[in-house]
Amino acid sequence: MSWKSADNSAAESVDLVWFSEVQWDFLSTRKQRLLQRFSSRWRILFIEPYALGRSAHWLPVKRGRVVVVTVPFLKTVPFSIGRLLDLAVPRNGIASAGHLVLRFWLMMLGFSSPRRIIGLSNVYWGVVAAGMPCSLRFYDANDDHLSFPGSPSWLPPFLARYLQACSLVFSVSPELTARLQLPEGIRCVELGNGVEYDHFAVDTPEIPSFLAALEGRKLGYAGAMDWVDCELLAGIAGAWPDVHIVLVGPAYERNWWERQEQLRGFSNVHYVGRVDYGDLPTWINGFDLALMPLLRNPLKTVSHPNKLYEYCAAGVPVLAIDYCSALDAARGVIHVARTNEEFIAMIPEALRDNRKAERKAFARQHDWNRLAAEMERELLKSSGRGCL
Repeated sequence: MSWKSADNSAAESVDLVWFSEVQWDFLSTRKQRLLQRFSSRWRILFIEPYALGRSAHWLPVKRGRVVVVTVPFLKTVPFSIGRLLDLAVPRNGIASAGHLVLRFWLMMLGFSSPRRIIGLSNVYWGVVAAGMPCSLRFYDANDDHLSFPGSPSWLPPFLARYLQACSLVFSVSPELTARLQLPEGIRCVELGNGVEYDHFAVDTPEIPSFLAALEGRKLGYAGAMDWVDCELLAGIAGAWPDVHIVLVGPAYERNWWERQEQLRGFSNVHYVGRVDYGDLPTWINGFDLALMPLLRNPLKTVSHPNKLYEYCAAGVPVLAIDYCSALDAARGVIHVARTNEEFIAMIPEALRDNRKAERKAFARQHDWNRLAAEMERELLKSSGRGCL
């Protein structure tokens, strides 16, 4: 069972094994957008975690040139028995079992060569990935992975161990780079997030029937629900009862919407849930105002939001709370509020924003094609394979 590409010889191809913290089909993120744009010389194995209640790929599947397979590991141990992982013996036992599954798929799929490149964004694999023979190890710091809720006390050494073993880091922001406290000798490339510009820059898309049926102005948020400031959303809903607040996207936390009793009490707040990535531009283009009401916490303040560029590529007006430095470069084309009160008061002004062409031009500068080409060049150069 080998998934070697038919149009590349073994000498020409480059193997990449990426340990992801996000499932490939659950949410379209930085990883999928970058890896799908690598050149045909790459063979890519995407190791995704198991998540309770979501589809898993126990047998490998292809997503373009990327092979995806689910390998359960420490992060996926059910919460009811997860406290056992605070003890080294059960933790090491479970890790060993996951490692055996990993080694099986590496061998069966032809990704065992010591010439492979190892990429990590799932910190729980840090110790295992640090010990795997390879020509290059890199870390994709797309978030502060140690600041996620529920991160165990034994996890920081996993990341430290991996950083000691790797030689290249891609970071989405200078704030995150500083927080990592990288060992000496590691090359760091600040590679922010981006947008599939042509996918979102559609001038006359078909608007979803759900949006078309809503009378009045539509204020929308598209993204993961876990990071929205629900108190701010409730403030908007109460202050502007004649507008509709439309929430589009999945939640990592199970039964997230059922827990939002305050938001569910407003008749002008609508939770749509997850929509296909292919349909997302039609939803965003149906917003009269795109919202970025994100939490201001240690996790989000070092982030670099994809949705900023997706909103701008669509050309719709954007209103954001001032939660991260990535917004600074966009202040000429979007509205940014310092406080919840200012955010709510700024809505009428933001709705009148007609800088559509300027927003599209700003988004085009952050197209994924450019970012993927830069990452690919860095990986080839750092692994001793030369440039494209």
